[in-house]
This record gives sequence, structure tokens and C-alpha cells, in this order.
Amino acid sequence: MKKILDSQGRLLGKLSILDVGAAIVILLVIVGIFFFPGTSGSVAQLGVATRPVEVDVVVRGLSIRNPQELIKQFQTKKKTNIIIRNQPYGQVDIKAVKELPRTVVVPQPDGSVKALPDPRKDTFSTDMVITLTGKAQITNNGPVLGNNKIKVGMPIELEGFDYDFNSSVIDVRIKS
Repeated sequence: MKKILDSQGRLLGKLSILDVGAAIVILLVIVGIFFFPGTSGSVAQLGVATRPVEVDVVVRGLSIRNPQELIKQFQTKKKTNIIIRNQPYGQVDIKAVKELPRTVVVPQPDGSVKALPDPRKDTFSTDMVITLTGKAQITNNGPVLGNNKIKVGMPIELEGFDYDFNSSVIDVRIKS
């Protein structure tokens, strides 16, 4: 009768104990991944109310040759794609677009400062506030679009056929 383990550490003289151990570890990992995947990590929850939300985003210093053309495009198409934390959400509606006046801070002789209209005309830079609307899940921690919470200060990327720029959330309103 043969020994189960020979002097070189082989089972029945054919298989190494290390190879058998590695195969068992790989098999356990595969079983763990496919049969017990765990939670998805989503902040969205089942049974959570979905309500319309309006999100105001501000765009500061957008380098563009003709801002009026982009604003006109927003007003005619009324849709844009958004990306939140590098995760594409999809399309949302554009409710309103407002170009903000460019101002410069000018010190006054008495030590105070005033914001006056920027005298430079060809700066190729514009500021605007865009109101986006969509449906969000309302959780205890606030509204959630896709799998991302929407809160003031959060960066959102707007993307369309011929534009792609970042903005920042300045207001979130939950509609009834």
C-alpha cells in the first residue's frame, strides 16, 4: 500500500499539497463571488418615494466664444445629460437658463468695495445659472438621482452634443 504523503510532499505521489491548497482557495473565492455577492452598495432603497426635484447649478467662468448660442441651444432642446461623481445619470430637463452679469470688484476711496459691470467685452468667459428638473428618490439623507445624493456644493458635469463642462449645485428643491 502506498503512503498518502511521500517525502517530497505529494499526495499519493502525484499532486503537491501546495497545488491542492491553491485550488481550494481559488474554488472558495469563485463560490464567494458568484453565490454570495453581498449588497450592491446602492444608496437607493426599495419602497422609497420618487418625487420631482429642481436643482439649480451655477457655471462660473465657462470659456466659450458665443454664450448666447449655447443658451439658445439649452432653451430649444430643453434636455441635457448629467454626470454625478463620474457616474452617468442620464438625461434631465432644463427648466431655465439665466446668464449672470460679469462684474469686477472695485475698491472705493472710503475703503469699501463695489461690484461694477466688467468693462472688458471680449473675455470669452461667461457665468450662468441653470435649473434642471428630474425625478429623485427621497431618502432620510435627502434626494437621490441614480445612486448619488444631490446636495448643495456637489459638482455635476453637464454633457451634450457639443459641450461638456462642470457646474456646482447651489439649490435643491423637492416638489410635491
